[in-house]
Amino acid sequence: MVLTALPLEYGAICKHLVDIEEDIHPEGTWITRGRLPDSSWQVALAEVGEGAVTTAVLTERIVGWLDPDVLFFVGVAGSLKADIAIGDVVVATKVYGIHGGKQTPEGFMVRPEAWRSSHRLEQVARHSVRGKAHLKPIAVGEVVLADSKSAITEHLRRHYNDAAAIEMEGSGIAQAAHLSGHLDALVIRGISDHADADKSHADSAGSQQKAADQAAEALVAILRRLPPFSRRSRPSSGHPDTQEGPQERPSDT
Repeated sequence: MVLTALPLEYGAICKHLVDIEEDIHPEGTWITRGRLPDSSWQVALAEVGEGAVTTAVLTERIVGWLDPDVLFFVGVAGSLKADIAIGDVVVATKVYGIHGGKQTPEGFMVRPEAWRSSHRLEQVARHSVRGKAHLKPIAVGEVVLADSKSAITEHLRRHYNDAAAIEMEGSGIAQAAHLSGHLDALVIRGISDHADADKSHADSAGSQQKAADQAAEALVAILRRLPPFSRRSRPSSGHPDTQEGPQERPSDT
């Protein structure tokens, strides 16, 4: 299963799929099904919109409906590091939720949340996009950051200084995967701006499309190196496929 927030992110992935069909959840959520050539993977793709809360809710809905083998969120992000340029790709090793904390008379006391990425998927990423992507932590907040001198930027520098990029949805997918108890998940982001006052200029120059295309290319490289695996590697969840013992089936994402 592959999720995106924006139409251009969705389109960047669709370009890599063949035999495309559409399907609709009973509650109205649309997905696109397709096959990734030169691989064993069938891909379900959904554009879920912006924000971590929406992402978490729709991820849980789609996961319960399709029961995918692996889960990706692919899209664009702002760079937090001078050496990570527009067009670069960041594969999340860890996802931070940056807004947790307590305001006290002595100042803001950070109460961060963090989710580790799937070890299985991180290892495949290290071998399939080596030299082509940065494997680093990513920060997630319900904010579009376009000011390098803002209080939020200083908050990131002080408390999340290893984060390489900032975006708005990764914590939603990470939490949904965590709650599933078994689902391998990974966030892949192409860099479209430097999270500063030049963001709008970069966007108007086509940086988002470039970043989305690069993130999609990284996803394809990872999937083509990711070996299929069966539900033998998962704990029983009461799903019909597992109630009568392990079953082999085509690989889905």
